[in-house]
Amino acid sequence: MNGQPGLSRVKRFALAVAWSSFLCAGVLEVLVFAVIDPGDLRWFGAAPVQLSAQAVYTVSFLIFWGVIALGASLALLLVSQPADGVRPVRRSPDWPR
Repeated sequence: MNGQPGLSRVKRFALAVAWSSFLCAGVLEVLVFAVIDPGDLRWFGAAPVQLSAQAVYTVSFLIFWGVIALGASLALLLVSQPADGVRPVRRSPDWPR
């Protein structure tokens, strides 16, 4: 390209997690609030939530985004390969028995 190095592996992973979880949180927000009216929400069945509808949408979106990002990060951590140039420890061909 232009001779400059690209994004590091960690930055690429962070951007992939942030962007994909942002899109999923948006879809989940639409699906949840197509069924639930923010004015009908109550704190564990007792007092009504004293927030505007926009505040409920915002807080729930941020919660959805955080939970989805955490799940995506854990999944990416579990499937990621060792860094370039780092080789796993070699074991004997019979291992484990």
